[in-house]
Amino acid sequence: MLPHIASSNRRKIWTLLAVTLMLAVALPCAADKKKKGAADPQAQLPKRVNFDISKIIWPNPPAIARIRFLQQFTGEKIDFNSVVNGKKKEKQGWMDRLAGTKPQADQNIKLPFQLVRTYGVAFDSKGRIYAADQAVGAIFIFDAEKKGEVALIRNSQEAHFGLINGLAIDDNDRIFVSDDKLHRITVISPTKTGDHKFQEDAGFGMDVLARPGGLAIDIENRFLYVVDTQNDVIVVFDADTFKMLRKIGVAGKKHTLTDPGTFSLPTNVAVDKDGNVYVTDTLNNRVQIFDADGKFISMFGKNGDGPGYLARPKGIAIDADGHIWVVDAVQQRVQVFNKEGQLLIYFGEAGNWPGQFSAPYDIAIDTKFNRVVTTEQFPGRVQMFRYVTDAEAEQLRIERAKDETKSAAGETANANSEKKNPAAQ
Repeated sequence: MLPHIASSNRRKIWTLLAVTLMLAVALPCAADKKKKGAADPQAQLPKRVNFDISKIIWPNPPAIARIRFLQQFTGEKIDFNSVVNGKKKEKQGWMDRLAGTKPQADQNIKLPFQLVRTYGVAFDSKGRIYAADQAVGAIFIFDAEKKGEVALIRNSQEAHFGLINGLAIDDNDRIFVSDDKLHRITVISPTKTGDHKFQEDAGFGMDVLARPGGLAIDIENRFLYVVDTQNDVIVVFDADTFKMLRKIGVAGKKHTLTDPGTFSLPTNVAVDKDGNVYVTDTLNNRVQIFDADGKFISMFGKNGDGPGYLARPKGIAIDADGHIWVVDAVQQRVQVFNKEGQLLIYFGEAGNWPGQFSAPYDIAIDTKFNRVVTTEQFPGRVQMFRYVTDAEAEQLRIERAKDETKSAAGETANANSEKKNPAAQ
């Protein structure tokens, strides 16, 4: 994690790093063009490997696919040609050089915002994806239906951030953001003037929270659950009045507790349709489940390095069928469990290709469209998957069984026909 540098300076640092990386990839192509003359413009683009992402599924055939990779998001679209072939640099006079003044062309270069270190993620009512990037100091908004369209909620512009972490969005599309540095929850609402326009409404929890992390909202009961990682507790607020209602867990034990109902560096939280609460108890390598009143129900998870075991669980989400999806930060995979803690399926491994993970952190599920999104930090990106529900999988099984029955009947009919008409062979 970077030291506490002013947010504007941090953005400049990451912007310069991004430009350096882009130029390192693109400039050799530009040099080749000078040598060869009028070269193909595509030669200036970084090398890419093309493959059919629709084939990335889990489990492998012939089993019925339950998870499909859809696409990934990394930030605003980069036009590599504009970076390499930008405006011709203006000449500087000796007084400008002495004063360190930048040429006007350099001042006018507008660089695209890119994900760098991505933490919390959430869906709004329209299915748009919100991803909080701590290094950039902004919340990126991606529209899965409009590829390439990106909006931003930026520090010191649409809102004020210190060190953003978790995200949650309620049924009115109010955005709740946890802030490590400001020790508070920031509330941001969309304005009525049009899409992608936002205003900061409130901030609360400064007198209670030490290091707020993951967030979750119980829409029915109007509870906002905030993981206070430093204090080893879950703080429950009224989602409308922002009044603190209660705490789950025991604070002040310096991450040493292991008893049921207590936590050691908890990270994230999720709520199911019945109001039950699920917490990733990260240092204890387990998931704990509570009811809507904060009463302990059960827990599962054991430290290990194989499927079904947990090694620093972080992001957590619940799908439409009540399955529990857990991001395993050390094993760099997502594991799906039932409420009894039995492993149903897992996917992912270390890497930067689609379906692989590099420092995964959070996960969110849009139960309306059964889309699943994950965040990563090295490099920053958001991956989106499609969950095939139990009902959909059952329908696919029925259709496959019908097809197999028809195929078998056809083969039988052909065999009988050949027996009756041997001369036709």
